Amino acid sequence: MAASTNGEINLTCEDFLEFQEALKKMRTLDDSIVCALNTTIPTNSFASKVDVKQQCKHLYEKMMNAFQHRESEVKRCVAVVSDNVARLKEERSKDIDDIEVLKKLRKEQTKLRLMQNELGVEEVVRDRTQKVFYERCRTAYKPPNRPIV
Repeated sequence: MAASTNGEINLTCEDFLEFQEALKKMRTLDDSIVCALNTTIPTNSFASKVDVKQQCKHLYEKMMNAFQHRESEVKRCVAVVSDNVARLKEERSKDIDDIEVLKKLRKEQTKLRLMQNELGVEEVVRDRTQKVFYERCRTAYKPPNRPIV
C-alpha cells in the first residue's frame, strides 16, 4: 500500500492481504457514514445554525470521490493480475511440465478471483453508504443527475 502525493491510498496488486488492508483503510468513510452524518447534520433544533445543504453536498462529494478512487484502484489491480495470469498461461503453454509455473498460475488465478469479488463487495458498500446518506440528507440536498437508492 502506498500513499500518493494527494493523500489518497493506492492499492498494491502483488499481495492480496495488503490489497485488502488498503481497501479497508479506504472504506473508513463508508464505515463511519452514520457518525459523519450525525456530526455534520444537526437535529432540527440546531438546523438554523448550520448550512445543512452545504454539509450534505460536501459529504456527497467526498463519498463520490472515494467511490471513484476505490473502484478505479480495484479495476487497475484486476487488470494487472489478469495480465500476470495471461503471461503465466503463455509460459505454461510453452512448457506444460513446469510445476513452478503451474503453482504461480494457480496462485495468480486465485488472487484474480478474490480481487474480482472485491468489485462486488464495493458495490454493496456503495449501495449501503448511499442509502444511509439519502436517509439523512434527502430533504436538504439532491445530488445532480445522480439517482440514489
